[in-house]
Amino acid sequence: MLFVDIYKKVITFKNMRKKTLIFSILWLISLIATGTLGYIIIEKVSFMDALFMTVITITTIGYEQYIPLSQAGKIFTIVLALTGTGLFFYILANIGEITFRKFVENVWGKHMEKKIAKLKDHCILCGFGRIGKNIYEFIKDEIPVVVVEKNPRILKRLEEQKILYVAGEAFDEEVLLKAGIKRAKSLIAVLGEDAQNVYVILTARNLNPSIYIVARAENPKVAKKLLHAGANKVLSPYVIGARKMALALLKPNVMDFMELASPELKYNLQIEEMVVIPGSPLAGKTIIESNIRKHTNAIILAIKRASGEMIFNPTPDTYIQEGDTLIVLGEKEDLDVLAKIARGD
Repeated sequence: MLFVDIYKKVITFKNMRKKTLIFSILWLISLIATGTLGYIIIEKVSFMDALFMTVITITTIGYEQYIPLSQAGKIFTIVLALTGTGLFFYILANIGEITFRKFVENVWGKHMEKKIAKLKDHCILCGFGRIGKNIYEFIKDEIPVVVVEKNPRILKRLEEQKILYVAGEAFDEEVLLKAGIKRAKSLIAVLGEDAQNVYVILTARNLNPSIYIVARAENPKVAKKLLHAGANKVLSPYVIGARKMALALLKPNVMDFMELASPELKYNLQIEEMVVIPGSPLAGKTIIESNIRKHTNAIILAIKRASGEMIFNPTPDTYIQEGDTLIVLGEKEDLDVLAKIARGD
């Protein structure tokens, strides 16, 4: 029932614009009809003469007086010119703006569809609220992102910023397919309600069993349900925020160190992860034999084995194996060099 109610409450931007366009056209027809009927009643002229007089009056074309006007006819013409002309051009401008916007949207929409169709190993971001917006800012330079959103106001902002998006419910299979779910590498579910995120995860996991899913838990107690639904990682913004604030109070120096690699501080120091692929010069060597520190000045904080075993603060004689994921601290330029070595470039 929850999802039925959600669908019933959705009013898309496209439908609102369609209603506005229809309303404007009806107002224009009623304006012309009122003027035509007024001339027919007051001046006793034919329908075509009355219609012609109405059109040249409200459009300010300025032909000479087409039909002889009585005193009442002149007053009616003045009223029609003063009220109808402004309204006519307002309606005309409204229709023109809507038509032009629709044309631009169609062009941009087709452009987006083509760009999304070409994407591979991208991230699908479900929800562009306060959390989703900040996530996008953090990852947009590292990986292609497609936003899935239903809010008309947010969609307009995405369109203005030329951000790739698909309009609709994130738990709709058709919407996720349009976002390239089968080619995507990861999905982030940050919708406002936990039930919605559960549904998104179930749908996404069914469409792409290998996709990596990160989900937001509004209620920490729902975390297990999100994991059971298929999420790889579940995070609660409130728990994370509370933990960081407590750490800033109790252990400020530790917090300062942890913040060194935070993008918003604009430091060049970063923490990265990189996979040692088969054939890499690092594979089969100890840390000291690899000369990582010598060539890149990077520090290996941990090694995650392909089996899932995590080795924290590995010693110099720890062997690096194919398939290992290295958790490394260093400057961005040095980490880029190390990443090429890990890939065997």
